[in-house]
Amino acid sequence: MDDQPDPETLNENSELLFSFGVIADIQYADLEDGYNFQGNRRRYYRHSLHHLQDAIEDWKKESNIPCCVLQLGDIIDGYNAQYQASEKSLELVMNTFEMLKVPVHHTWGNHEFYNFSRDYLTNSKLNTKFLEDQIVHHPETIPSENYYAYHFVPFPKFRFILLDSYDLSVLGMDQSSPKYQQCMKILKEHNPNAELNSPQGLSEPQFVQFNGGFSQEQLNWLNEVLTFSDTNQEKVVIVSHLPIYPESSNSVCLAWNYRDALAVIWSHECVVCFFAGHTHDGGYSEDPFGVHHVSLEGVIETAPDSQAFGTVHVYPDKMMLKGRGRVPNRIMNYK
Repeated sequence: MDDQPDPETLNENSELLFSFGVIADIQYADLEDGYNFQGNRRRYYRHSLHHLQDAIEDWKKESNIPCCVLQLGDIIDGYNAQYQASEKSLELVMNTFEMLKVPVHHTWGNHEFYNFSRDYLTNSKLNTKFLEDQIVHHPETIPSENYYAYHFVPFPKFRFILLDSYDLSVLGMDQSSPKYQQCMKILKEHNPNAELNSPQGLSEPQFVQFNGGFSQEQLNWLNEVLTFSDTNQEKVVIVSHLPIYPESSNSVCLAWNYRDALAVIWSHECVVCFFAGHTHDGGYSEDPFGVHHVSLEGVIETAPDSQAFGTVHVYPDKMMLKGRGRVPNRIMNYK
């Protein structure tokens, strides 16, 4: 599936409906280049901001300017917290995004929680829930305040759902809260290692501290929204920091209870695509139910002479990802 078709050479009878941008794992910090946790992958902390600036310039020049951008989480790096630079770095990146005059939907990843508490994020510019659309006559499709998720309609008959893959997590949570205790219990039941960020020897290597999962409450809400979309013959795109399909990610980067999320999605007809970040190498797979799982390559591990972002062009019968730099082109037909 890794042939790279050129989205420019589309047949003329396809009608472009709308476009949206995707970018993941910027992880900006005002630091010299460094390496990942294992010490074998270079990270370009300072240059990631230039990559974002270039992406924005590119999006602004497109003949079909994206109607919105999906920022797939890890917007600034956890190192900022050590240097008391979290707020300053976030402000710099957010000001850069504002050069693009379209809505940006922000997903929360592990690095958000290395820098900020959940309460802080809820009251920050990284909370884009105000961009949500409400299905007034279906109150069960309104998300609860207990997790950060919402849905919106960028174009008629297309619904986007942003999920909180750290709804179950020990990150960013008040350690005296019952939910923290519950999540720590889940984590330790699956991970007996002294270092909870280590997947060593685990039969389910996704149970590490830098990952998280979806509460039953959030999955029930997702089910209600997808039921509405099925009934109304909408196509749905789901967005999460953590991937949920093993073939589109390495096994360590998946959401804790990815199977539960897949079970909900697979019980509906409407989902066409699932976008995630987190696994900096990227990945792609179409699952047996025809859902395309795209894990976007991370900006943070993208060399200065390359790029890592994309524009998705949406047609009545398919989506076409036009990737830049490390992000390959993809044609994703609807089932």
